[in-house]
Amino acid sequence: MKSPVHRYRDVDHGRGHSGDRAGVNCLQAEQRIPISKDVITSSSASAMWFIWDACGIVCAVITWLLVLYAEFVVLFVMLLPSKSLTYCIMNGTLFNTLAFLALSSHLRAMCTDPGAVPKGNATKEYIESLQLKPGQVVYKCPKCSSIKPDRAHHCSVCKRCIRKMDHHCPWVNNCVGESNQKYFVLFTMYIALISLHALVMVVFHFLYCFEDDWTKCSSFSPPATVILLIVLCFEGLLFLIFTSVMFGTQVHSICTDETGIEQLKKEERRWAKKTKWMNMRAVFGHPFSLLWFSPFSTPDHGKAETYQYVV
Repeated sequence: MKSPVHRYRDVDHGRGHSGDRAGVNCLQAEQRIPISKDVITSSSASAMWFIWDACGIVCAVITWLLVLYAEFVVLFVMLLPSKSLTYCIMNGTLFNTLAFLALSSHLRAMCTDPGAVPKGNATKEYIESLQLKPGQVVYKCPKCSSIKPDRAHHCSVCKRCIRKMDHHCPWVNNCVGESNQKYFVLFTMYIALISLHALVMVVFHFLYCFEDDWTKCSSFSPPATVILLIVLCFEGLLFLIFTSVMFGTQVHSICTDETGIEQLKKEERRWAKKTKWMNMRAVFGHPFSLLWFSPFSTPDHGKAETYQYVV
């Protein structure tokens, strides 16, 4: 009988789905050990998380600059010169609230541990401490030398295995995984809403300026006003389409309980099927409340649950 030290298998995420399937097919008489979430939770889960990737940092800065540009045009080109105080206050409050929630969601998505597995924990001593029974195995990632739970994938940018990794998003400079998917969904939703709101205000402002004197509808010169509004219109339309598609795909992924990587690889479902409502609560928290829409609320992702490999 093999000692517990040898009862693990190397799994190389880089080999793709065929490599993972091959590993699964050879485990017909074996069962993967259920790994407690306390075991596979990174010790840095409560600490600040940040990925030092040049491309991701540039994309994150660009995201903030674009939102601040929209804020500038909305306030100083369209709202402050408005003759209606009620129109200015209502739209200013709504736009700034949505922008604040969008940037807060972006910050949480970027600085929250997405569900990284402790790096280098697949040691001889640790595997012995698991006291594996005959027929039980654990998978070891050869890239980060960590015990790889089911549905985890290795990210080449984060250089870690991420639980329920959906994809790596350079716009938030982080992976979208089990622990920060809520914030990413909120980010796409609020960006789509402020983009739509900005487009509506641009249309009304153009109509207002055409009916009135251009010199009175803005504190800027007419050419500068037109250029600023056209750029904002293009930005709003582009981000409305992009974030709406991302929001839809993320909600669909959550409801079907299938990550983007799992859909791309067409991985065989080896986990228990749950209802769409249960899947939503697993990401946003239980029970349903307005906290679902708050980037400042940390959902309970089910700390008592275990990752069970189904054979």
